[in-house]
Amino acid sequence: MPSRASAIPVLETLAELFVWRVGQSPGGEAYREFDVALGQWTSLTWAQIATQVRRFQHAMQSEQVDPGARVAILLPNGVTAVCVDQACLAAGLVPVPMHAIDNPASIAYIIGDSDAALLVLSSRAQWEAIAAAGVAMPSLKRVVIVDQSPDHAGEQNIGRVATIALHAWLAAATAIPAASPGHTEISAEINADSLAAIVYTSGTTGKPKGVMLTHCNVMTNLRAVLLRVVATEADVFLSFLPLSHTFERTIGYYLPIAAGSCVAYARSVSLIAEDLKQVRPTVLVSVPRIYERFYAKLQETLLASGPLTRRLFTLAQTTGWRQFCRAQNLPLADATSPWRDRLLAPILHRLVARKVLANFGGRLRCAVTGGAPMSQAVAECFLALGLPLIQGYGMTETSPVVSANALDDNWPVTVGRPIDGVSVRIGENQELQVRGTSVMRGYWKRPDETARTFTADGWLRTGDQAAIDEGRIRIIGRIKEILVTSTGEKIPPVDLELAITTDPLFEQALVVGEARPFIAAIVVLNAAFWHDLARNMALDAGDPAMLDSDAVRNTVLSKIQVATHGFPSYAIPRSVRLVLTPWSIQNGLMTPTLKLKRAALLEFFAPQIADIYSKAPALPKR
Repeated sequence: MPSRASAIPVLETLAELFVWRVGQSPGGEAYREFDVALGQWTSLTWAQIATQVRRFQHAMQSEQVDPGARVAILLPNGVTAVCVDQACLAAGLVPVPMHAIDNPASIAYIIGDSDAALLVLSSRAQWEAIAAAGVAMPSLKRVVIVDQSPDHAGEQNIGRVATIALHAWLAAATAIPAASPGHTEISAEINADSLAAIVYTSGTTGKPKGVMLTHCNVMTNLRAVLLRVVATEADVFLSFLPLSHTFERTIGYYLPIAAGSCVAYARSVSLIAEDLKQVRPTVLVSVPRIYERFYAKLQETLLASGPLTRRLFTLAQTTGWRQFCRAQNLPLADATSPWRDRLLAPILHRLVARKVLANFGGRLRCAVTGGAPMSQAVAECFLALGLPLIQGYGMTETSPVVSANALDDNWPVTVGRPIDGVSVRIGENQELQVRGTSVMRGYWKRPDETARTFTADGWLRTGDQAAIDEGRIRIIGRIKEILVTSTGEKIPPVDLELAITTDPLFEQALVVGEARPFIAAIVVLNAAFWHDLARNMALDAGDPAMLDSDAVRNTVLSKIQVATHGFPSYAIPRSVRLVLTPWSIQNGLMTPTLKLKRAALLEFFAPQIADIYSKAPALPKR
């Protein structure tokens, strides 16, 4: 399939990109949403979405804010969020996307820190909670509420800020001049160096920082990504990662605009499995957690199946993995005859793989994963079954993609080769450092932190340890997260945690051991699997004391040992503590991008950790 990057003319801004796309395919399907009232999926063409964007743009211009003013956006993925974002870009304003599931105090902090003049959000209750957080937001002039009841449609003051319903705000704006599709008015104030967004990091180690990304940053990254991830007007994306996530903004939002692809917005994370089957996307952009959930469900199904089904699955996976390695010219540990595999592969596909792939809609030609490390067990399983899974690497500060595998150049233990226009090097302490046009301007109002993030000769410090193998990047772990035991051994905790959670008994895992004599783990048990385990051990799963019994801990530790068998002996956890309550954004133990808040977890589990190291556990026999 030919690349689409060369088909995009020389455009400086994302606003110009949108106008160009509307002109190229005005009647093409642009977006698809589920209409709850109608009980069906509905579509908008590029011309229809352009008309809506113009209405939003005129409403924003009626606010008479200065060019470059910030507009905070707190909306779920959907057409309304697209309209607000595109209207900002065309009007020369700066979108500040926020996680719709973040807590009110964090949202209020971002609104205040970004000096946002306008806030668009979903509900009155959201704004009341934000206003009650007690955080100063001195620049905020107006709040636009999308789902406002008729009783509160007019302008009101809540928290000393004027609020108005979306429909009333749009109706009150200056009448829209007649224009043909594709003639959206773009402010003369914006150019390649203007800010295209201030995207706040998720704050795993402190207050979120606003990453300033210019139109040039994003457009450069987008062009390079299109050379690695080919998309066309025939493609359908399923979008469920938040648009406040730079990974989704570039790959799941701006890239489909450039390619003319349709984006279907998932109803919710809980309905993703059903939406995949209904929408049947050809391209899926996701974080590893989604694939891990499918993998855990697959393992659960296999455990409940008979021995013949399990043997067939194992054969399909081992055969498929050999086929994948041959196609990618990767080394093979198993020298089974390729002729045997070629004969078996079509049969095993019909009997096993096709059923698994049907859960993803059955017609995926590209499944992109990024935003966090992918477990090798999960990646190898799905690649072996024929899921076209490619992993990439990036960060908000790089707009975001630094490197990515390709469908025809896919080595899953790495995150691929650097994309065009991005240079990488390994610096002190094995740190991956990046330079290129897609690297951010800096952190909003934080010149000192910006300076610390760059080396003296201008390379961005990623904070990740890495190696470069045959031109591909292999991530080792976060420098600040590398555990160094009191014996001097260095262990990347994320890799261990990923390995542990490949066992369906474990929902989440936290590995500890910094400056301690051995590695230990705290794990969240899957409730259903815990009940099965307790029943098999003749224990009462409803008794919390069972989680602290030596018998249960030793059984769980044995399972952890099996899951981590590929690690050095010093990295294998020697003690464990068990909990049933998942870590979440709501309880402050996960970031909005579903990363562990390690500092918060270490503080929360301080008593359990102290108890672990007050004893001298023995490592279970291998």
